Amino acid sequence: MKLKEWGAFALLGLIWGSSFLWIKVAVGDVDGQPGDVGAFTLVTFRLLFGVVGLLAVMFLQKQSFPRDRRVILAYLFMGAVNTAIPFTLISWGETQIDSGLASILNGTVPLFTIVIAHFWLHDEKITLPRIAGLIVGFMGVVVLVSSDIGPPGVRGNIWGQLAVIGASMCYATAITFSRKYLRGQPPVVQSTMVLLIADGLMWLTLPAVWRFAPALDIPAQLLAPRFPTLPITWLAVAWLGLLGSCVAYLLFFYLINAWGPTRASLVTYAFPVIGLILGIIFLREEPNWRLVAGSLLVVGGIAVVNLKLKGKPVVAASAAD
Repeated sequence: MKLKEWGAFALLGLIWGSSFLWIKVAVGDVDGQPGDVGAFTLVTFRLLFGVVGLLAVMFLQKQSFPRDRRVILAYLFMGAVNTAIPFTLISWGETQIDSGLASILNGTVPLFTIVIAHFWLHDEKITLPRIAGLIVGFMGVVVLVSSDIGPPGVRGNIWGQLAVIGASMCYATAITFSRKYLRGQPPVVQSTMVLLIADGLMWLTLPAVWRFAPALDIPAQLLAPRFPTLPITWLAVAWLGLLGSCVAYLLFFYLINAWGPTRASLVTYAFPVIGLILGIIFLREEPNWRLVAGSLLVVGGIAVVNLKLKGKPVVAASAAD
């Protein structure tokens, strides 16, 4: 493996691992101050920045958009399930939970991928290491959410955790779908189409959700019609769009071409570590035994999934925010 490839791997881990910090800065309650922008609006503007960057790359590489109806419909599904829905769920989830916890829960994507791929792909069947990894990882999730379940009932933070877990399920579904129906598509075109459709969906639904959110009693943090006003929020939007969406997608597909999906997906290991460290340093988030034990079990479950059986790696591909 070349130094250039390892550099891309490290940069990708830092960009995606730090995304949870920037989401929290934009939408979360930091130092007693409410988020500057609603989660839905953050995702809409973040995707806009990412689309502009990827369109520029497509223009420079003289790539063309697909015209096959089946392929376009597949991208429509990917835009919703791989990007628009999970981005919104994670952004709202971080209005309820710490960024470090969100990064840990997002690391469960490979575990959900194992189950979905078993029923969807003929060459991704569940094996003994995968079953063991699922059990260990699930124990980690139980430990993480256990602090919000007790005799008084279910506390509010658990909904934020469930939102991030739901986003991980979306990623796992989209990964499996992409492998089945979009294999062979150029990486730049695939990245651009997914983000372009996702942002289009967000802009189309934005006026409607702002109008009907009060009547539907939808939480204000999710759909509040607030545009970014603070410089730090615009910095977060630019970081998440240009780096977290545009550059990160290009780096990820570069690694897939250089290493293959198995090794490239190992970047998932970096999310909980980077997200947890950045949350503690910059947002003064407090770790506790559940956070430490749960994160170790989640990472351990992913590690068990990657055990070699008869010399063959059994990694499930991963996605990130």
